[in-house]
Formats: sequence, structure tokens, C-alpha cells
Amino acid sequence: MQSCESSGDSADDPLSRGLRRRGQPRVVVIGAGLAGLAAAKALLEQGFTDVTVLEASSHIGGRVQSVKLGHATFELGATWIHGSHGNPIYHLAEASGLLEETTDGERSVGRISLYSKNGVACYLTNHGRRIPKDVVEEFSDLYNEVYNLTQEFFRHDKPVNAESQNSVGVFTREEVRNRIRNDPDDPEATKRLKLAMIQQYLKVESCESSSHSMDEVSLSAFGEWTEIPGAHHIIPSGFMRVVELLAEGIPAHVIQLEKPVRCIHWDQASARPRGPEIEPRGEGDHNHDTGEGSQGGEEPQGRRWDEDEQWPVVVECEDCELIPADHVIVTVSLGVLKRQYTSFFRPGLPTEKVAAIHRLGIGTTDKIFLEFEEPFWGPECNSLQFVWEDEAESRTLTYPPELWYRKICGFDVLYPPERYGHVLSGWICGEEALVMEKCDDEAVAEICTEMLRQFTGNPNIPKPRRILRSAWGSNPYFRGSYSYTQVGSSGADVEKLAKPLPYTESSKTAHGSSTKQQPGHLFSSKCPEQPLDANRGAVKPMQVLFSGEATHRKYYSTTHGALLSGQREAARLIEMYRDLFQQGT
Repeated sequence: MQSCESSGDSADDPLSRGLRRRGQPRVVVIGAGLAGLAAAKALLEQGFTDVTVLEASSHIGGRVQSVKLGHATFELGATWIHGSHGNPIYHLAEASGLLEETTDGERSVGRISLYSKNGVACYLTNHGRRIPKDVVEEFSDLYNEVYNLTQEFFRHDKPVNAESQNSVGVFTREEVRNRIRNDPDDPEATKRLKLAMIQQYLKVESCESSSHSMDEVSLSAFGEWTEIPGAHHIIPSGFMRVVELLAEGIPAHVIQLEKPVRCIHWDQASARPRGPEIEPRGEGDHNHDTGEGSQGGEEPQGRRWDEDEQWPVVVECEDCELIPADHVIVTVSLGVLKRQYTSFFRPGLPTEKVAAIHRLGIGTTDKIFLEFEEPFWGPECNSLQFVWEDEAESRTLTYPPELWYRKICGFDVLYPPERYGHVLSGWICGEEALVMEKCDDEAVAEICTEMLRQFTGNPNIPKPRRILRSAWGSNPYFRGSYSYTQVGSSGADVEKLAKPLPYTESSKTAHGSSTKQQPGHLFSSKCPEQPLDANRGAVKPMQVLFSGEATHRKYYSTTHGALLSGQREAARLIEMYRDLFQQGT
């Protein structure tokens, strides 16, 4: 593929000078997930008419992926609305009637949300034994007591000791082990079962955190993540319905699919392509289908990249199209940033932002759906949890590639069967999930069947008639499921990742603004193309803005965090241009 280079000449104030001529800022949003769609929607509703969303894949939604099989919808990505009180995803879904078919059994207020709160989790050992219910309950109470302690280091500013290695996994494993070993009432056989259960619980926790191991999750920062109160909900018709609701008010021409970005050239005084084979993009290159229900006004027509027109940012696409812009909102995953930040930005990112990208963590959590002709589990069972008795003394959750299946923590039963049929949903995370992704469906189905036979003690369990699974780690547009605060990182790194470029001392532009939006369009007919007497410091910042779940300090790893981060970055631009146009009146 031919190279595409952008060049630029110096200019005193390219952004404000260009806006005097054009009257409308051009905003490019990279990524059509929840963050990107929320940002674009907010801008369009406030009167921005020159907005383009570039999506690398063939569909919108990002890490939301609902797959319809028969009459049921299965979630390969986002599954739950985590909390209802003040959660914008919940309110959007509830107002649109998406939760009307949600059964009581599909609502959970537990910290670890299963598909059903009805029934009990069946803890099984690799010797085909079921762990007694009273032993499970005793261990669960002990584990949850220690888990609550992990929150206190951040919430109460407690120092962590050297023995914990500032790791949630190390602290939890050692604290629970010590309490089990010091319990005078348990016989040795019971103690050994409980010690083995530690590893299974930590595997579940790792899937929840999307980390390879809880040993990699920061203990001092763990309590900063904030849970929204209220029940967790699923969307029976599919989480993709939330994505479709966000996209409803966005004109069709705004979103360009299968448009991966190679590089963002920012801080350009002017930027024009070199070479006669590469043509700059004008508005006429859009698909002119404006769509129904547009809130963004008519599509701008006839814009061309004039010789003297100045743009601070140029987005270079993989197909060599160069798209000039005033602002770019980057919503790509932390996994993509880790893999591509050196080539994705020109000039390179500031040192502190690069350090934040390195310090923060993102891992892979995958699902494995198995559909059976008939259930082999009892009606009282809502999950099958795998406990390896030989892991009682283990201090690691890393396995050699050929033993990747040991990282599968268990299978949840999908309820109600009238909707889903007889389906189990398995969970696996970390490096072992990446090994699983390389296997074919037949091999994964065979291994899962053997595990189910081994742990249930039932050699007659048939192979599933169908398998469906995710592959977030090997997907080049995500490189992981969602983010976490890795040992050595903190919420401050999330803030650094979210900080717009270029940096400025202006508190209004550099440090964000209120996400509260005023009614009405910012760009009304009363002040089209008014000259802006803005100084350079007011308009040059915020060429590159960052959103996505990894940029929300308290709600990272969640869909509501992604949506709110997109609205946050849109609000920065909305407030800046409101102030600029007010200065020009």
C-alpha cells in the first residue's frame, strides 16, 4: 500500500483563521462504538453539522456484539447493564421498552452477576465430586469478607504492605489462605477443598476484571472503581438495541464503515498531501444518503481543500484517503493504543500519556456458548463451577498452552430456557483465552465436553450441537475486552489518558468541562459564520481528544463509562465553541 504523508507550513492561528472562512468546525470521530456514537450524537444535537465517524469494521457497536441464533440473542460482548440508579444505559433502555421482557431471574444485585439468581451454583471438583453447599457458603462468606478489605486501601487511603506486592490477587490469596489454615473447626480435608476454591474464585474475578490474573490488578487503586447502585439487567432483544438507539439520530452519511485509520497527524499548521496519486477528501466524497430523522442538518456540500486552507489535524486512513479536521475524538481501545501508539500519532504522544498507556492494563475475557439438545444439569443449578483440587497450594493462574482449558472457571446456565434453549455460557480470560481463540470450534467443543464429563462425573454427556464463542484478544480492532488498573497504575493514569492534545494551561479546555448540555443548537441561524476574534490559546487546544471506557476514571470497563466518556469529550468542544461564538458577538 502506498504511503500517505501530510505536510504542514507554519501559521499563527490556523484553527481560528479557518473557522472565519468556514464557520463550522470539522470533527472526526474514530470508532463507532458506544463512546464514538455518543460523542457524534451529542455534537449533532448541538448543531455541529460537519461530523464524520470512521469505523474500521463492517458494523457499528464496537465491543457490543449481539448474535441472533434462532429466536434467541446471545451476547459475545457487553451483556449487562451494571446498575440502574443514574445509569444512562439503563435509562435509555428502560425508556425505550427494552427491559419489558426481562424476567426476575435475569436481574441480579450480586457483585458477580450471573444470568440467573434463581437456583444455586454447583461447585464441582476435577474428581467428579460436588462440594457440599455448607462448605461453599462458608468459603463464600470468608472470600467476600476479604474482598471487601481490598476496597479499603483506596477508599480509606490505607498503605499497602510489601508482602501484598500491591496486588489484589496476592493479597486476597494469602489473606484467605491464612484464615482457612488458622480455622480450628475445619478438618484438613475441608481446608484443602477451601484452599482449592481460592483459585476458582480468583479465575472468576479475573474474568470480571478482564485481567490475565488478579495478581496483575492494583490493590491500592482497586477501590476507586465505582459500582452504580441497583440491579443488573440484561436486554432480551440484545445489547445491540442500545447501539441502534444511539445511532438513530445520526445521518447515514456521517458514519463510514470499513474505514480503518493508519495515523493521526496533529499539531499541523497546515497539512496537504504530497504526491499526485493522493487526493484530499472533500465533502463530496461522502455517501449522500442523509438518512431519516437527522438532527444534524443538511450535509455540507462542495467543500474543497483549498491551497491556503489551514487544518490542525489530518487523519490518514489505511486506504490512503486524507481527511482534514479541526478536532479528532479517538475512541479506540486501550489494547489498540498499546499496540499502535507509536505509529498512530504524528508527532508522537507526550511522555506522560505514553507512560499511562503502558501502566494501565487491558486483558481478554471470552465467552464460550454451548447449546445442547437436552439439559444434563438439574433445574436447581444455575452454574457449574470448576475447582481443581490439585491447585490448593498454587500461587499462579498461568498455565502452559496445552493446558489452556484449566483457565475456564465454569459455565453459567442461561435462563429462561424458553428463550435460550439449553445453553451453557463458559468464561475464560488472559493468555489462555488467546490460546483458545486459535483453536477451531470442534477442538474447543471437544475439550469443554470432556471437562463437563470430568467435573460432573457423568461420562455420558453428549457433545453440544452448536458452539459460539468470542475472540476479543485476537481482533485487531480491539486487542482485548476492557481495561483495569494494573499494578503500578492508578486512576491518575486514566486521567492522563483522557487528557486532550495539545496540552495547555487553560483549565477550561485542558481539564474538561461540565457534561451538562444546554438546550438548543450551538450553531443557530442567528450567527452562521460569524468572525471569531479568538486568541490562539483558546482555539488551538483539543485537536485530539480521547474517549472510551478506559478513559473514565470511576466507570472504566463498563458500557456506561464508554457512553459517558463520549459525551464528556463532545461537551468539551460544545462548551469551547459556545464561548468562542459568544466572544465573536
